[in-house]
Amino acid sequence: MDLHEYAKYDAVGLRDLIASGAVSATEVEDAARRALAEADPKVNGLALPVFTPALAHAADGPFSGVPFLIKDHGPVAEGVPFFLGSRALPGIVTHHDTDLMTRFRAAGLVTLGLTTAPEMSLSFATESLKYGVTRNPWDPARGVGGSSGGAAALVAAGAVPVAHASDGAGSIRVPASCCGLVGLKPSRGRVTSGPDMGEPMLGMAYEFALTRTVRDAAHLLDAVHGPGVGDKYSAPPPGGRYADDAGTEPGRLRVAVTTESWAGTKVDEQVAAWATRAGHVLEQAGHAVRAATPAVDWEAVTQAWVAEGVAISSTLLLAPRQPDPAAMEAVSRRFLETANEWTALDLLSALNAQNRVTRSVGAFFTEYDLLVTPTLGHLPAPHGTLRYDDPEHTLASWLHSLTEYGPFTTLFNVTGQPAISLPLGQSEDGLPIGVQIVAPYGREDLLFQVAAHLEQAMPWKDRTPPVFAGKQPAADL
Repeated sequence: MDLHEYAKYDAVGLRDLIASGAVSATEVEDAARRALAEADPKVNGLALPVFTPALAHAADGPFSGVPFLIKDHGPVAEGVPFFLGSRALPGIVTHHDTDLMTRFRAAGLVTLGLTTAPEMSLSFATESLKYGVTRNPWDPARGVGGSSGGAAALVAAGAVPVAHASDGAGSIRVPASCCGLVGLKPSRGRVTSGPDMGEPMLGMAYEFALTRTVRDAAHLLDAVHGPGVGDKYSAPPPGGRYADDAGTEPGRLRVAVTTESWAGTKVDEQVAAWATRAGHVLEQAGHAVRAATPAVDWEAVTQAWVAEGVAISSTLLLAPRQPDPAAMEAVSRRFLETANEWTALDLLSALNAQNRVTRSVGAFFTEYDLLVTPTLGHLPAPHGTLRYDDPEHTLASWLHSLTEYGPFTTLFNVTGQPAISLPLGQSEDGLPIGVQIVAPYGREDLLFQVAAHLEQAMPWKDRTPPVFAGKQPAADL
């Protein structure tokens, strides 16, 4: 199987190819290893050498034989060290799988490596001092977003069709927008974070994956959703299979469109235009579309956002052996200092702020079935734009930098609704532009129904970055 042929297929396509006997799982894995060997020197998305052998996995799952990667953001897979993208962590070896990793293995995914992430997963740029800059396959001078940047770079490059990702403020959707991918942040409680964490980052962080097609996201969510044993809460169960939702009509929906940043920051005109265009396509499909936006107290959002950073910093402060702050980057040190200074009253105040924002946005979704926004406020940023290791950054200036770049994603980490970034647009220079679709809590079915329609009406499958020399157009999937 040559790399041109391998890179044409999404995960479902590869699965079906293997099941038909046209190729073997061994041939697909070999192609993936060769693709990683060619793509990674160009994008720098691997945190460790490729695993040899691949991690153990089921031979009869819904994705059996499909190549896969996991993210360096904390304990994920038994026997695999994690670093949180930091020079201060020596590589802590995990002694058991997370519940989600157990489901990835049961699905038959062939895990071949660990992907890069910014230190502590606290940035929209994947350019840590530990790993160096992860480069965008569409333009090596541009960033891939963060924090699931290594995953995004290698999926976009065609090295693997799907990769694990997580989202604390946009860390699935932002890289999806930068790299021309599908990035779903599920509803709060849809995908378990057990057994070691009940509510990661105070319930504002989410686990899932990055894919190139809507159907891959739907089939994968079918394979991994649901509570783990002892979970504090879970999202309401779906009425059927998400993969079936991607092929059905949702009926006439009430759709709101906004391109105005809730923080009052500037939004690039090219970026805004694609969100508006997506609204027009939905209107042409018969939906009731109007300009509208939820009432958002951005100061309260920021307060909850700080609490997320404090929560992840606190896991390090409570560890048996604490990392050396001198080996960490500047903004990481700011969060550690803040975590040391916070009181119980500070935490309760942040949780009260989260509640106020969640109630307000929840009320908005009693009037609307969907909200359409840009995913980012700007095109993929040149390397060094956010300056995570700049000692001049205060916590306030850092959060302002993130808000200027990505003002549309964090709100839904705070409030819990499912949100998906779709690669609907392209800039004048050929850079990907993502459009975010948000649904009421627990309604991933609506997202898949509408996302599948937009994938047909505004197709992106033939837009691929030139990673493999002479790469051919994508096949019909």
